[in-house]
Amino acid sequence: MDDLSAEDKKLVTLARATRARIGAAEGAAARDTDGRTYAAATVDLPSLRLSAVHACVAMAVASGSTGVDAVVVLGESGELAEADRAALADFAGAGGVVVHVGDPRGRIATSLPV
Repeated sequence: MDDLSAEDKKLVTLARATRARIGAAEGAAARDTDGRTYAAATVDLPSLRLSAVHACVAMAVASGSTGVDAVVVLGESGELAEADRAALADFAGAGGVVVHVGDPRGRIATSLPV
Protein backbone atom coordinates (compact mmCIF):
# COMPACT_ATOMS: atom_id res chain seq x y z
CA MET A 1 0.00 0.00 0.00
CA ASP A 2 3.02 2.27 0.27
CA ASP A 3 2.93 3.14 -3.42
CA LEU A 4 -0.69 4.39 -3.28
CA SER A 5 -1.44 8.10 -3.16
CA ALA A 6 -2.84 9.56 0.04
CA GLU A 7 -6.24 9.81 -1.64
CA ASP A 8 -6.16 6.14 -2.67
CA LYS A 9 -5.11 5.13 0.87
CA LYS A 10 -8.23 6.94 2.08
CA LEU A 11 -10.28 4.74 -0.27
CA VAL A 12 -8.65 1.63 1.22
CA THR A 13 -9.59 2.79 4.72
CA LEU A 14 -13.19 3.52 3.69
CA ALA A 15 -13.63 0.19 1.86
CA ARG A 16 -12.12 -1.79 4.72
CA ALA A 17 -14.23 -0.10 7.40
CA THR A 18 -17.44 -0.39 5.41
CA ARG A 19 -16.92 -4.09 4.76
CA ALA A 20 -15.94 -4.83 8.36
CA ARG A 21 -18.86 -2.89 9.85
CA ILE A 22 -21.42 -5.35 8.48
CA GLY A 23 -19.24 -8.37 7.73
CA ALA A 24 -19.99 -8.21 4.01
CA ALA A 25 -18.26 -10.28 1.35
CA GLU A 26 -16.73 -7.15 -0.20
CA GLY A 27 -16.19 -3.52 0.56
CA ALA A 28 -15.53 -0.87 -2.04
CA ALA A 29 -14.84 2.84 -2.14
CA ALA A 30 -14.76 5.15 -5.13
CA ARG A 31 -13.57 8.67 -5.82
CA ASP A 32 -15.51 10.56 -8.47
CA THR A 33 -14.22 13.08 -10.95
CA ASP A 34 -15.11 15.91 -8.53
CA GLY A 35 -13.14 14.33 -5.66
CA ARG A 36 -16.16 13.09 -3.70
CA THR A 37 -15.94 9.63 -2.16
CA TYR A 38 -18.47 6.84 -1.87
CA ALA A 39 -18.16 3.66 0.18
CA ALA A 40 -20.37 0.58 0.09
CA ALA A 41 -20.49 -3.10 0.93
CA THR A 42 -22.05 -6.04 -0.84
CA VAL A 43 -25.86 -6.03 -0.65
CA ASP A 44 -27.26 -9.55 -0.44
CA LEU A 45 -30.99 -9.53 0.20
CA PRO A 46 -33.51 -12.00 -1.18
CA SER A 47 -34.89 -9.32 -3.50
CA LEU A 48 -31.76 -7.22 -4.16
CA ARG A 49 -28.18 -8.20 -4.86
CA LEU A 50 -25.45 -5.68 -5.59
CA SER A 51 -21.72 -5.97 -5.53
CA ALA A 52 -19.92 -3.36 -3.46
CA VAL A 53 -18.68 -1.73 -6.69
CA HIS A 54 -22.19 -1.61 -8.16
CA ALA A 55 -23.45 0.01 -4.95
CA CYS A 56 -20.68 2.66 -5.13
CA VAL A 57 -21.42 3.40 -8.77
CA ALA A 58 -25.16 3.64 -8.03
CA MET A 59 -24.52 6.11 -5.19
CA ALA A 60 -22.25 8.22 -7.39
CA VAL A 61 -24.78 8.30 -10.24
CA ALA A 62 -27.62 9.11 -7.83
CA SER A 63 -25.52 11.97 -6.42
CA GLY A 64 -25.12 13.54 -9.83
CA SER A 65 -21.53 12.49 -10.47
CA THR A 66 -20.35 12.27 -14.06
CA GLY A 67 -17.68 9.59 -13.56
CA VAL A 68 -15.19 7.90 -11.24
CA ASP A 69 -11.41 8.11 -11.32
CA ALA A 70 -10.36 5.51 -8.72
CA VAL A 71 -11.87 2.53 -6.95
CA VAL A 72 -10.71 0.16 -4.22
CA VAL A 73 -12.30 -3.28 -3.90
CA LEU A 74 -11.51 -5.46 -0.89
CA GLY A 75 -12.69 -9.05 -0.52
CA GLU A 76 -11.71 -12.69 -0.39
CA SER A 77 -11.76 -13.25 -4.16
CA GLY A 78 -8.87 -10.89 -4.87
CA GLU A 79 -10.31 -10.25 -8.33
CA LEU A 80 -12.41 -7.64 -10.08
CA ALA A 81 -15.61 -9.29 -11.29
CA GLU A 82 -16.46 -8.81 -14.97
CA ALA A 83 -19.79 -7.18 -14.08
CA ASP A 84 -17.92 -4.67 -11.88
CA ARG A 85 -15.41 -4.01 -14.65
CA ALA A 86 -18.27 -3.33 -17.06
CA ALA A 87 -20.01 -0.90 -14.69
CA LEU A 88 -16.76 0.98 -14.12
CA ALA A 89 -16.03 1.13 -17.84
CA ASP A 90 -19.52 2.60 -18.38
CA PHE A 91 -18.93 5.24 -15.71
CA ALA A 92 -15.23 6.00 -16.10
CA GLY A 93 -13.88 9.50 -15.95
CA ALA A 94 -12.07 10.98 -18.97
CA GLY A 95 -8.81 9.28 -18.02
CA GLY A 96 -10.36 5.93 -17.19
CA VAL A 97 -10.54 4.33 -13.76
CA VAL A 98 -7.71 2.90 -11.69
CA VAL A 99 -8.92 -0.08 -9.68
CA HIS A 100 -6.96 -1.32 -6.67
CA VAL A 101 -7.96 -4.85 -5.64
CA GLY A 102 -7.01 -6.27 -2.27
CA ASP A 103 -7.84 -8.60 0.56
CA PRO A 104 -10.24 -7.86 3.45
CA ARG A 105 -7.40 -6.47 5.56
CA GLY A 106 -6.65 -3.81 2.97
CA ARG A 107 -3.50 -5.26 1.43
CA ILE A 108 -3.59 -4.28 -2.22
CA ALA A 109 -2.56 -7.14 -4.49
CA THR A 110 -3.04 -5.51 -7.87
CA SER A 111 -3.85 -2.20 -9.49
CA LEU A 112 -5.29 -2.12 -12.96
CA PRO A 113 -6.73 0.39 -15.39
CA VAL A 114 -10.31 0.04 -16.60
